[in-house]
Amino acid sequence: MIVHDSGPVTLIGGANVAYADLTAAQAIAPWVVAADGGADTALAQGVMPEAVIGDFDSISADARTRIPAERLHPIAEQDSSDFDKCLRNIEAPLIVGLGFSGARLDHQLAACNTLVCHPHHRCLLVGSDDVVFLCPPSLKLDLPKDCPVSLFPMGAVEGVSDGLTWPIAGLNFAPDGQIGTSNRAKGAVHLSLTAPKMLVMVPRVHLTLVADALLAAPARW
Repeated sequence: MIVHDSGPVTLIGGANVAYADLTAAQAIAPWVVAADGGADTALAQGVMPEAVIGDFDSISADARTRIPAERLHPIAEQDSSDFDKCLRNIEAPLIVGLGFSGARLDHQLAACNTLVCHPHHRCLLVGSDDVVFLCPPSLKLDLPKDCPVSLFPMGAVEGVSDGLTWPIAGLNFAPDGQIGTSNRAKGAVHLSLTAPKMLVMVPRVHLTLVADALLAAPARW
């Protein structure tokens, strides 16, 4: 592992990152790692990353000069995304990802694919409007009544729920079949899933609540 930390880690990608989102992420995960060009984003926000991981096709020459050489960890292969390279080389109880959503839909889809490819990680991605994460085997979210909750399967998966307006028990979810977007919480939500295939999306305002819930989840995949 390039990064091994006992506390949560903030991971910055190459898309735009709002200062407020970075501040909120660092309140949860002070240790900052950058994925390739995310190093420039971190420096522009006044943050020196503890490590930079990626194929280094987008980090600027200026960032390479300003960041100590021992913190630069290039991985030359082109068969995976920088986000994937980071998850393969970070060990932490929680990863809070910023800058992995934005104008390019292909990058967002690739990031969702990476979440499912590394199910042992507790990782959430912060967007401008919502947060997305792979649901662990069981999860409790203390959401307010009428909070939007979307479930999107990245593969075949079943589960049970408590606290959703439309329960999921008995449904066979699949990306080309039954999906679960635009559900709503009646209050605290409990989810139990049969496989590491279900993405959960809730409003960005609940970032800290989601981070706490993932850290408290009793088991990983």
